[in-house]
Amino acid sequence: MKSLLKNELIKNNINLEESKINALEIFANKLLWWNGVHNISGAKTKEQVVQNIVDSIYPITFLKEPNSMLDVGTGAGFPGLILAIIWDKTKTVLSEPINKKAAFLRYIISELNLKNVTVFKDRVQNLKSSYFELITSRAVTDTNLLLKLTKNLSNKDTKFLFFKGSNVYNELKELNSYKYKIVKKELRNYLLLEQKDG
Repeated sequence: MKSLLKNELIKNNINLEESKINALEIFANKLLWWNGVHNISGAKTKEQVVQNIVDSIYPITFLKEPNSMLDVGTGAGFPGLILAIIWDKTKTVLSEPINKKAAFLRYIISELNLKNVTVFKDRVQNLKSSYFELITSRAVTDTNLLLKLTKNLSNKDTKFLFFKGSNVYNELKELNSYKYKIVKKELRNYLLLEQKDG
């Protein structure tokens, strides 16, 4: 698992400390085991788990570490938990309403002793919190709805990072009050949004 992970990181020009790679390896092995019992992710093989990890990490190549982060609908940990392992000074909330997925996230947080991460086991619109510097989400719902759901958790300085496929361009038409940038990597479109000034 570790050599597979290291090879993919090298291929994507991602340099990580050995301790972070070790943590990601533990995550990957535990996810494969839990998946066999509880079916919490579509990633069923080592290769698929590693692909998901690299997909989640890639934004560190173009984003600086935020002070706080909210991940909407984290599922098995992509991207929020993976980013929180790398950005270990970022105060992170993982919003995941499904019991077995939230249980897995809490287990990994405990296993890796991640002091910067908490799980909110409910729908994100029920979260009461101060504003987040970065709000992320992968394959949860369309961009406009995500912005509405997190309206009370963002302010004018919040950046949004949404992991999108090819449909991203259809969703941009309604985003008049946001400026955006798309970072392309193979079939993935990383959509970065922030509010326009004024």
